[in-house]
Amino acid sequence: MYTIEMAYARMRELQDLANRSRAHKPTAASKRAAKKAAKKR
Repeated sequence: MYTIEMAYARMRELQDLANRSRAHKPTAASKRAAKKAAKKR
């Protein structure tokens, strides 16, 4: 059975991966984009 908790855990994993993959190149533009994305939710 696929639960909300499982979906949430997977989402967190993907977010962590994405954060790590762009952590080596932090730019002001990406920070602005992240803020904009956070506001949309």
